[in-house]
Amino acid sequence: MKKKLTTVAFQGTPEQEKQLLAVIAKHKGEKGSMMPIMQEAQDIYGYLPIEVQTIIARETGVSLEEIYGIATFYSQFKLNPDGKYAISVCLGTACYVKGSGDVLDEISKQLNVPIGSTSPDGKFSVEATRCLGACGLAPVMTINGEVYGSLKKEDVKTILAKYR
Repeated sequence: MKKKLTTVAFQGTPEQEKQLLAVIAKHKGEKGSMMPIMQEAQDIYGYLPIEVQTIIARETGVSLEEIYGIATFYSQFKLNPDGKYAISVCLGTACYVKGSGDVLDEISKQLNVPIGSTSPDGKFSVEATRCLGACGLAPVMTINGEVYGSLKKEDVKTILAKYR
């Protein structure tokens, strides 16, 4: 699934940038250092916005295109911050065959938030995930860690009403 950038404004602090520069300095010149730099950058900011990718590119001499390519290739990296309400829908086999794709599409439609994105107001993020380890409750989603199971497309409106 292609990752999408949203229009949530970047709100990095000078302290975070100082931490990032220290991480880059710590790993600079190490073979294979880009993954640890990007992982630690995401730990600092919670995601890898283009502003952070640009700093990494500038400080390491690696092109922004290459850094963006890494960020979009590996599922561990997020290009968007989690919303106040982070929604994850399992698309693992058990959930998928029981209709989780329809549930995910309905969430995206009702919130008007593309899958893999965060709403412009920062309230909701919608992600597709792999197995959440609750196959007996398939299909499953979580909202900020709260598990909802045995879902049907028709359940989405009622569940989302609690968070609106």
